[in-house]
Amino acid sequence: MTQHRLSDVEVGKNYKAKELDSFVSTTDVLVLSNNDSQLFTEPEREYKVVDAFEGFFEHSSEDGEKYFREKKAYVVEKV
Repeated sequence: MTQHRLSDVEVGKNYKAKELDSFVSTTDVLVLSNNDSQLFTEPEREYKVVDAFEGFFEHSSEDGEKYFREKKAYVVEKV
């Protein structure tokens, strides 16, 4: 099987689920999808990267505080 390794994705471009799977597996990122938990269930399904952020706020259940995490986050929608 051919490897589909991506080191980066671009807003506005389409990618197959198997390409995004490889990207997430090799890069420290967060991916939000409108396809619920089925993002990687159909390897050939295409997704469009619709937005990217340099980080996000996360609530800590340990101390109740909110922290900004500097971790690239991408929003994808199924095409």
